[in-house]
Amino acid sequence: MSLKALALGLLATSVLTGAAAAQDEQIRIGVSIPAATHGFMGGLNWHAAEAEKRLEAAHPNIDLIIVTADGPEDQASDLEDLVSVQQIDALVVLPFESEPLTEPVRAVKDTGAFITVVDRGLTDPTIQDVYVSGNNTEMGENSAEYMMTRLGEGDNIVILRGIPTVLDTERFDAFMAKIEGSGINVLDDEFANWNRDDGFEVMQDFLSRFPDIDGVWAQDDDITLGVVEAIRQAGREDEMFVVGGAGMKEIVRGVMEGDPLVPVDVLYPPAQIATAMDVTVAHFTSNGPVRGEYILGSPLITQENAEQFYFPDSPF
Repeated sequence: MSLKALALGLLATSVLTGAAAAQDEQIRIGVSIPAATHGFMGGLNWHAAEAEKRLEAAHPNIDLIIVTADGPEDQASDLEDLVSVQQIDALVVLPFESEPLTEPVRAVKDTGAFITVVDRGLTDPTIQDVYVSGNNTEMGENSAEYMMTRLGEGDNIVILRGIPTVLDTERFDAFMAKIEGSGINVLDDEFANWNRDDGFEVMQDFLSRFPDIDGVWAQDDDITLGVVEAIRQAGREDEMFVVGGAGMKEIVRGVMEGDPLVPVDVLYPPAQIATAMDVTVAHFTSNGPVRGEYILGSPLITQENAEQFYFPDSPF
């Protein structure tokens, strides 16, 4: 064998050995998310667990460690444990709240860990390597566009918002900008805290104050359940329709079945956590770059396409 051929053979062996070593290296990825305090987070927790099973089966050297928190302080403590005990190489985090988690996540970043932030951004976005979120602006716009296909000059709607956050403001501002000039009247808007019981109470108040309501933008499917219950208790289900958002299976099933009270939904996927986990794993397993922002679409869910957004085994 010539020296050139021998050198090439040794180089190839070295490359293969290096690749094999990389595949054998154990990678530990922490996944820190809020506990299942309401429907959306229940769905997000389910999708995280499903992604964990799928990714660990596909990549034996990847160890995903999911921890759930009941509040910001609990989550900050979880992050300390992921670093000191689990010695993670990367973190996927959906902050319980943005400001209290910014410095704890920065401390994880300072260890050299790869950081993926999901949904609720940090107050300092330079900490993150990847950001994954639904499209709040598109959610508001698509909700408004559907409203305008059904309503026009002189028609009345009410709006139930989430909680006072950047996410809610993005949705609300986009919705209001889109319906400007349509002649649709917004009778009132109130926060319902992404909560079914609050949605029920706020909608009861709207129903008692406004005898003429043509449409309801509930923004969130947890709220939508309360809104629908209030409307049906009042016997006014033939007067109006409700546009929610997120993709809760009960609402999507109603859309599939042609329920006139919930004719559509707008996606804000709890499965975004799975996307974040996929991208983070790809950082260690792919030869392509993954850093940047991944903003997922918020398409309109209709009777024609609802089946592809229906996950019957999910709690949400």
